[in-house]
Amino acid sequence: MFKINKKIGYALIALKHMSQKNPGQLTSAKEICEMYNIPFDPTSRVLQIMTQKGILHAEQGAKGGYQIIKDLCKISTRELSEMIIGPIKITNCAHDDFSKCSISSKCLISKSMVNLNDSIKNLFSTIMVGELIGVAANNK
Repeated sequence: MFKINKKIGYALIALKHMSQKNPGQLTSAKEICEMYNIPFDPTSRVLQIMTQKGILHAEQGAKGGYQIIKDLCKISTRELSEMIIGPIKITNCAHDDFSKCSISSKCLISKSMVNLNDSIKNLFSTIMVGELIGVAANNK
């Protein structure tokens, strides 16, 4: 039923991999993709987004790559998810957008779905990325 988006999975894999490197050591998108057999284009895009949002630092060039610059224990899974794929939304009505629902006028559970969505957002706000991937606090 409820699944984490693949892009979030790629981000978590990349962050876990980079967190195991020595400080200052760069990691390329190609390295991550080859090691974990994940697709290059979406993984590369996720790394670019995390760079734009200040989680990673990128260095260009043949010996370039990415490194973590923000404490992963201060980033919630909700923040990570929303920066990569947008607002958490389990149904079309989760944000009171009933225009995309063909049964909204007779639906008995729309309010329940909005409440469920809010509960999931609140839960994801309490789970830090560092905790999720097993990184100690202040480990960059």
